[in-house]
Amino acid sequence: MISRKKIFYPVSDPLHHYLRLYHQESKLPVSYDDLKYYAESIPLLDKFGKDTLWETVIYPQSEITRVHDNLKIVYAKLKAAGDLKALKHLYIERIDYCTFGNSHPYRIKIVNKYNDVYDYFYIKTADASRIYGLELEQLLSPNPVHYLVDGGTLVEEHIAGIPGDQFLKLIPRRPEYNLKRVAKEFVKFNERCFLRLLGDMRAYNFVFIITPDFDDYKFFIRTIDFDQQFYEGSKNIYLPQFFKENYPFVELVQKHLNREVVQQYQQEERAVLARRIREERYRLKDLRDVLVKDQVSTPEKIQQLGHELALHYDDAIFEKCTSMGEIIDRSLKRVLITTHTKEFRVG
Repeated sequence: MISRKKIFYPVSDPLHHYLRLYHQESKLPVSYDDLKYYAESIPLLDKFGKDTLWETVIYPQSEITRVHDNLKIVYAKLKAAGDLKALKHLYIERIDYCTFGNSHPYRIKIVNKYNDVYDYFYIKTADASRIYGLELEQLLSPNPVHYLVDGGTLVEEHIAGIPGDQFLKLIPRRPEYNLKRVAKEFVKFNERCFLRLLGDMRAYNFVFIITPDFDDYKFFIRTIDFDQQFYEGSKNIYLPQFFKENYPFVELVQKHLNREVVQQYQQEERAVLARRIREERYRLKDLRDVLVKDQVSTPEKIQQLGHELALHYDDAIFEKCTSMGEIIDRSLKRVLITTHTKEFRVG
């Protein structure tokens, strides 16, 4: 079971140093706490009139211009290396506050006044677990996510795609979708999450990217939630296949893929991940040096996860791990071992 309320872990000084070293930290003109001082809020409804559980917040008239100008600066730092001239034609249309979940983010809608094309970005409380998850996504994913940290504030770009739960509703209306390819991608996504120990990947925490090919559609799954990066003690939390919300995807796998094909896709994913580990080995070493000394879970959860992974892999080294940093370090090293590549030290 997932903890009802995940502990928020502050960003340590060594992690701040790492973020500055790799240009993920920047001085921002607005913080998460600054956005709390709105005058009122109204429920945000979707196009069908259903409550989205987000609230649109409204700031005092005397503060609106300042807040909006500062948010445009934040967006420029996130997307355009701080170049405000390139973004002078943008304006803030709406600021929404999320009333559920762990991070209670603010979502900012920013619009191009020339063509009405819009984008979103998020401002959240900086949680060390989430930052480690974002950093591993940056290093190990083919689609890195851009983010910035300033003190206790975290800024993230929006990851576009169709949420997994909405994609399931779409399937019956799209007979042209090759469900074997959907099953293949879920197997690979399941493997990616387990190897990097990213938990709580229920259908609404990841999105589908759909790309038309010359004779078919390709599917890729991206995570949009990083709060449960190596925090829980149960290994099944890191396997999307075990969440009831994902059972329809599991059924697709069982219907369209046999054991040998599943093993093939898992091995392909391990091989891709091994290449990324080799390419980013120096930055991974720096991250590992910070992480092994950082507290991002409880001793009980660390002990439980180490024990369960030791049994799963028949690898006693997991049992000896005393931090989540040591556990993820061993997990990534095993990727190299199982893909028959020369093992290297990331710490």
